[in-house]
Amino acid sequence: MQPPPITKYRPFPRVDLPDRQWPDRTIDQPPLWCSVDLRDGNQALAVPMSVEQKLELFDTLVQIGFKEIEVGFPAASSIEFEFIRRLIDENRIPDDVTIQVLTQSREELIARTFESLAGVKRAILHLYNSTSPVQREVVFGLDREEIKAIAVRGTRQVRQLADAAIAAGSRIVFQYSPESFSDTELDFALDVCEAVTGVWGPSPEDRIILNLPATVEVSTPNIHADQIEWFCRHLSRREEVIISLHAHNDRGTAVAATELGLMAGADRVEGTLFGNGERTGNVDIVTLALNLYTQGVHPGLDFSNLNAVREVYERCTRMEVPPRQPYGGELVFTAFSGSHQDAIKKGMARQDEAPGARWRVPYLPIDPKDIGRNYRAIIRINSQSGKGGVAYVMEAEFGFILPKAMHRELGRLVNEIADSRGLEITPDELYAYFVSEYIERHSPLRLVDFSGRREANGTVSARATVEISGELRQIEGKGNGPIAAFVHGLAGTPFGGRFELLSYAEHSLGVGADSKAVAYIQIRTDGGYSCFGAGMDTNIEIASIQALVSALNRAGLVS
Repeated sequence: MQPPPITKYRPFPRVDLPDRQWPDRTIDQPPLWCSVDLRDGNQALAVPMSVEQKLELFDTLVQIGFKEIEVGFPAASSIEFEFIRRLIDENRIPDDVTIQVLTQSREELIARTFESLAGVKRAILHLYNSTSPVQREVVFGLDREEIKAIAVRGTRQVRQLADAAIAAGSRIVFQYSPESFSDTELDFALDVCEAVTGVWGPSPEDRIILNLPATVEVSTPNIHADQIEWFCRHLSRREEVIISLHAHNDRGTAVAATELGLMAGADRVEGTLFGNGERTGNVDIVTLALNLYTQGVHPGLDFSNLNAVREVYERCTRMEVPPRQPYGGELVFTAFSGSHQDAIKKGMARQDEAPGARWRVPYLPIDPKDIGRNYRAIIRINSQSGKGGVAYVMEAEFGFILPKAMHRELGRLVNEIADSRGLEITPDELYAYFVSEYIERHSPLRLVDFSGRREANGTVSARATVEISGELRQIEGKGNGPIAAFVHGLAGTPFGGRFELLSYAEHSLGVGADSKAVAYIQIRTDGGYSCFGAGMDTNIEIASIQALVSALNRAGLVS
């Protein structure tokens, strides 16, 4: 970090709005919701969703109650295009749901986007181009008028193609985004949007959507609210416009910025389940919706079985909901503190169970049952402890950050031991069991020595000495990394070709030059059995190989 005085960064300028009205307002009705999980969320995934995964998540979003769903950027890839065509051709879109598609303001992309919509009943065409000073100067090298011209040209083309689609029986709504609105001069953002609105020609019955994205969160939430109120006040055709918000979470305040933006006059919110999205993510619609619910405003979305929603989300995106994620995290309705447990227990005992009775339980702002969840109290590990409690103790007491899938495996093993003993398991006993079960599994396969060398072409050559059922062997192999090279070297041994790698994770244990690294590897045998192994060493390569050896021994591949 730069020492003070800081010259590298500047505070974001305030908006001149001395008579701002939003601080005195409350949110008394839900906004229009638009899920962008299948586009903005999908593009942020290390492995984008397949068409089948997108279809499953689309159906879930419909079940939750979303009436507007951005389904993709059809000009970006064949998978995006194919997914949209399947939705339309297979009549998968309910009559009361409108799909939304995104395109940059470029002629060929707009044309391709309309090709994807052929025969659609209802669609929102979402057009955007970058407008902020840094984008104008650094990326495009264009001035204000040239940037505005891009938006106007694109809108004219959309108007022409939309008219043809409408004549063919489709209903097309137009949405325009001045990308990076949050960092664009307000007068210029207004100028571009006024020009686009004039070309489109909306009416109070057929409104245009002006989406004002905080593409990058650059200010405190109150300044974002000032921007929205200023824009709404100065817009000349406000009754013909739906003002939409699309916040990202770079400063960690996307939920607050969106709530204040709604107080400032916005009508609509774009976001994702659990805040998935580029960099730090989009605004979390689950949190926004349930925040409204706790204030007595029904959000119009159904999260009464939030666990099921989370399961679909995690399966389709391969992302994990953090354990402390508001409402949906595994531990948000868990109390580890004895005083908290006592207060919650007393509150539960005194809670009026009559329908409609006010919820008044300490530490719990919402009744977990309303969203299909339960309150849990975990401060000790015993036969009743959940996998979350076991994982929590391993991290809080010893620094082991276990992969989520490993929570279930270890939790099950620990519960079985606690059940058979009928006694509490102390943290030290849990640690000792973990080390014996995972770290010190050296039979029938034991790693004696390992060395790897990266070749000029990037391939890793590895040599290792292993002991298999008491017999020393020298093995050699090559691969795209140390693990792959070691696996290749196992060919010809009793372990070769009898398993596949499913997942890998690592982290440091402690700080400093003498700190150790921990690696976790999950494998699946050719018989379909899967399990984890763990390794620990000052050298991460050795820890990784030890983790694989542990998993192979635990899998029982050699009796």
